[in-house]
Amino acid sequence: MYHPFVGGAEVAIKEITDRIGSDELEFHMITSRLDSTLPKEEKVGKVLVHRVGPGKKGTSVSKSYGILFFFAKALFVPMAAAKAFSLDKKYSYDGAWAMMTYMLFPIALLRVLGVRIPYVLSLQEGDPFEHVFGRFHILLFRPLLSWGFKNASVVQAISMYLGKWAQKAGFQGVPRIIPNGVAVGLFSKEFPQMSLDMVKNELGKKMGDVFLITTSRLVNKNAVDDVIRALALLPGNVHFVVLGEGPEAKKLKHLAGVLGVSGRVKFLGHIDHADMPKYLKVADIFIRPSRSEGMGNSFIEAMAVGLPVIATQEGGIADFLFDEKKNPVKPVTGWAVEKDSPKDIARVVKDIVGHQEKMRAVVKTAQEMVKEKYEWGVIAMETRTVFEEVVQARR
Repeated sequence: MYHPFVGGAEVAIKEITDRIGSDELEFHMITSRLDSTLPKEEKVGKVLVHRVGPGKKGTSVSKSYGILFFFAKALFVPMAAAKAFSLDKKYSYDGAWAMMTYMLFPIALLRVLGVRIPYVLSLQEGDPFEHVFGRFHILLFRPLLSWGFKNASVVQAISMYLGKWAQKAGFQGVPRIIPNGVAVGLFSKEFPQMSLDMVKNELGKKMGDVFLITTSRLVNKNAVDDVIRALALLPGNVHFVVLGEGPEAKKLKHLAGVLGVSGRVKFLGHIDHADMPKYLKVADIFIRPSRSEGMGNSFIEAMAVGLPVIATQEGGIADFLFDEKKNPVKPVTGWAVEKDSPKDIARVVKDIVGHQEKMRAVVKTAQEMVKEKYEWGVIAMETRTVFEEVVQARR
């Protein structure tokens, strides 16, 4: 998927290409046309987007996880390969960029069709290795995926955790670890008080309220259900704001009702990425106790805003969220909780609320880390060197 359907990988592509796309380095993208009202071809930022496949009018992010999404994903492989084959005759591409493991399938089919350009594979997966590679329909094609990893010119991963995937899956080189970043200017900028007050009024935030917030796809791995369960263990002035859509929305709303906290959980659905900073700024604590995570742009964005961050240390989160007790030799950048533990979440929320001076020190450390290591300008330049290596090797 690509804009207007936005997740971590989509944000990464746009932020990187906006900064390095030029007359010398031109990007075309082949993606699914889930919404039939979207044009088959358009320029999005500095990327010429070519959409293929069936679409349904008005498809949203939450609806895209149903039957339509399944068939669109299955059909995407042959349609994307055919489209790339056709476009290559016109543009004669120098290289390909496969965003996430599944994109190795159209790359492989493209090679069968005779287009043997070098390719970069970026690993952005958030699910565990066993889930991505162990599903029955994937196991049937596991040798093809291994071939795809083995023949990649470069494998770039957004975390050390995903970097280990590459060699486990068959890549014989050394993976390049280049994390996702954050638009520091957007997420750290100050807003007029009137603008923030409007958001507070929308959320119904009153003096003395504590607002937890998450920006998450509503899927099992993001453990939004654990935060709702923790809410039942916390005082009535603690609320939870959920920005995002997904297949578990109905289930999560039902859970809030069963636990008697429906009035304290606000499901806002899709919020444009450019508007997220305002919602984050009026909240008090960012939380996403992920069951698995490749990295997670949302954590870095929350740190840039200046929010204390509660998370597990699953997968790539361990690269940047350092806890006082779990990482005693690291500068503290957040609060780590155990996976699947609403009780631990409740304990940490109370600890943050009760120790404001300590909270401010941790937030400052996290902000400095983000500015130094995770600004998109830095990430984009590192990624550019990967593409230049691939193109130069071919020439």
